[in-house]
Amino acid sequence: LSVLKTMHDQSTQTGRMTVITGRRRVGKTMLALEFVANRRFLYLFVSKKSEALLCEEFSQEIRSHLGVPLFGEIRHFRDLFAQLIEFSRTEQLTVIMDEFQEFFAINPAIYSELQRLWDLNRARCKLHVIFIGSVQSLMLRIFEEAKEPLFGRADRTILLQPFTIATVREILHDYGVEDMSQLFSVWALTGGLPKYLDILTSAAALTREAALALFLSPHSPFLQEGKNLLVEEFGRDYGTYFSVLELIAAGKTSRPEIDSTLGIHSGAYLAKLAQEYGIIAAVRPLGAKPGSRSVKYAITDNFLNFWFRFIFRNRSAVETGNSAYVQAVIERDWSTWSGKMLERFFHQLLAATGSYNRIGGWWEKGNRNEIDLVAVNDLKKNLLAAEVKLNPARAR
Repeated sequence: LSVLKTMHDQSTQTGRMTVITGRRRVGKTMLALEFVANRRFLYLFVSKKSEALLCEEFSQEIRSHLGVPLFGEIRHFRDLFAQLIEFSRTEQLTVIMDEFQEFFAINPAIYSELQRLWDLNRARCKLHVIFIGSVQSLMLRIFEEAKEPLFGRADRTILLQPFTIATVREILHDYGVEDMSQLFSVWALTGGLPKYLDILTSAAALTREAALALFLSPHSPFLQEGKNLLVEEFGRDYGTYFSVLELIAAGKTSRPEIDSTLGIHSGAYLAKLAQEYGIIAAVRPLGAKPGSRSVKYAITDNFLNFWFRFIFRNRSAVETGNSAYVQAVIERDWSTWSGKMLERFFHQLLAATGSYNRIGGWWEKGNRNEIDLVAVNDLKKNLLAAEVKLNPARAR
């Protein structure tokens, strides 16, 4: 909100462009709408329809919300955006454009047309335009690839992240939950995503048992969530990407394991999942050289990690409504899965202290010896090595 206010204040002098991206359900639209609640604004949602139909819909929004007469039949978005710029020459205006990446499918020339209009007019308008996009790969392409027309035009880019553990704890406190095991279970399953937390709190499902029952209940929004989130991101190759993610979630975290199981060369898929989609991370032992071959892959999103491990991997049982079978698998494997989540939990807690500049795990080649968590302060020459276990009897 502070960043958006800064851009809004600066737009009294010259046009400002803000980009908000992040995975779905993280609250991008809610953030933008909260910001403009007491300001003059226009909200435009880019749905998958023809440019002419979109312009007709947007024209109605402009007439009803801004009271601006639009002359003639507008069939091209460039003409509509030009009129918004003209309006903002005399009056300050915030325009929110949600799912901005959809123009790739509608008419990709729109990005070049916007670039030309923006470059010619931004110095003489009072427009703050907020572009929101959920398909991170496309949003990065639009604004961060040098060959794309809108490269370098954004004044601020906000990569919205899920809530921190401290914020999740505050939320649970509001609902009378103080138990640390409940905090861990809720965080492990949701990763701090506002939408998922909203669903759990609304259903009063704030214990592990209640949350899992909700996850696996008939018509649960969580059963198809992974597919809904990622099919559009991955396009026609989504089946291969899903297979790679399923293996990583199941514990096959090295490239040789993935290659031998799937019978493919997974390097290109792993690189895209890490660098373009941001869904996995290449993890090396703390202190290893950047090019070290001692690398494991991990799904960075808690919910997707759970979904690929338990729901997608058991999709036949899910599709036939056999939730009891899936529940039994989760109970069998919960300690293994949640143990990895607990390492991530303490990783975040240590990072939040600001006391360490390097945090990670450590293992020898072949996993002969392993330390769950290592944190280093190079300035003070301090090092913390820790075993992280849910069961104290195993911490020996």
